Amino acid sequence: MTWLDYVIFALYFAGVLAIGLHFFRRNESREDYYVGGRRISAGHVGMSIVATDVGGGFSIGLGGLGFAIGLAGSWLLFTGLVGAWLCAVVMVPRIKALDVTHGLLTYPDFLRLRYGKPVAAVAALISGIGYLGFTSAQILAGAKLAAGSVFADITWADPLKLSLYLMAAVILIYTVLGGIKAVIYTDTMQWIILLAGLALFGLPFAYVRVGGWAGMTETLPDGHFRLTNVSPVQIVNWFVTIIPIWFVAMTLYQRIYACRSVKDAKRAFFIAGLLEYPVMAFLGVALGMMARVVFPTAEPEMAMPMLLRDALPMGITGIVIAAYFSAIMSTADSCLIASSANWVNDVVGQLGVCLSTRAFMRLSQIVTLVVGILALLLAGAFDTVLGLILNAYAFMVSGLLVPTLGAYFWKRSRPQAALISMLGGGGLTLYLTFKETSLPGGLDPSLFGIALSFVLFVGISLLPDRRTAHA
Repeated sequence: MTWLDYVIFALYFAGVLAIGLHFFRRNESREDYYVGGRRISAGHVGMSIVATDVGGGFSIGLGGLGFAIGLAGSWLLFTGLVGAWLCAVVMVPRIKALDVTHGLLTYPDFLRLRYGKPVAAVAALISGIGYLGFTSAQILAGAKLAAGSVFADITWADPLKLSLYLMAAVILIYTVLGGIKAVIYTDTMQWIILLAGLALFGLPFAYVRVGGWAGMTETLPDGHFRLTNVSPVQIVNWFVTIIPIWFVAMTLYQRIYACRSVKDAKRAFFIAGLLEYPVMAFLGVALGMMARVVFPTAEPEMAMPMLLRDALPMGITGIVIAAYFSAIMSTADSCLIASSANWVNDVVGQLGVCLSTRAFMRLSQIVTLVVGILALLLAGAFDTVLGLILNAYAFMVSGLLVPTLGAYFWKRSRPQAALISMLGGGGLTLYLTFKETSLPGGLDPSLFGIALSFVLFVGISLLPDRRTAHA
């Protein structure tokens, strides 16, 4: 990178921090801090949804999949299209109607209405821990990008560790200050920068760098140009792990609450689905494929940042690298504010402690800071971005999906069933994940966790009610 690239990079970060400071001055209540005053437009929310879901983790992860298996890696984000549109049709009308009546702030607020406080508290713990993992994944993604591009040539420090600390510092500052408004409006800016940077600069210059179509076909395996270059089991694992997250993701509930109406909320989710697939899906894997042409022996998730660093001319490198940083931060900030809301609203807020508006705002900022620091420490303990994301997804989905669907669609579901199925499903997935046991057919541990959660939930809900039996 040249001096001009560093200047562009610095100006980008200054702009992001300025947005955080702006909303720090304008936030007046916890509704402002966590759901944007419930008056944000569909366009902003839609771009924030896709920026949050794709973000840096999937952007860097997509590049790694494009490197490893080619175009078939795009199936990873096809799950985003399916999840977003299912959510728009099935979940949004129901949850937004409840929000209008009850003024909800978080995903566990919804479960509290249906199952009561104990279930909501357990859901908040699962969600809060899961989003801590998501935030860590995004910080790690940003650090890998910076280590392979911005700080690749430094010798006085470990590039990856330096990048971890800098990424965490910037994300923490503007998220702690500005809350969800800063998150959503920076997401909009960041998504525009990402798409423009990749489509107008990154892809064309990288294509020239690798020698065009001829250079790719001569170097890459034939399978890289086929959508079938992935096992059916892997696609099933992606679908089982990722699509259900759309029904239990705290970040998505916050955005539904932030919309002005049911119509706006549905439109936002339809916009998000199309931006994920095909737009971002094929951009990401294509860059990963080109990176393999230039750096065939590199670590898959590091090759794309290296390509962008070397292939682009002065000035353009700064724009495209900033674009990828924008994707990373757009997910990290959303996950950070979601985890913070779980701890503040759904754990501390249910202890009966009365706080003034100003005290609540300060508590929210302190908790956001603490969660961010813990995420930084966790990021340093993992090697791969995609693995960390999928582990966090699996933990949340296996514990929360079945009770959440029951809350929407089954009147006979009971609080005891919800609580036990959460603990059983999430616990089994964690056990299988960390034990690293070989599972039948190579299936993901979350599939077994969801199955156990379903059995527990249905079985306990169908047991005779003691009060009815005694009567």
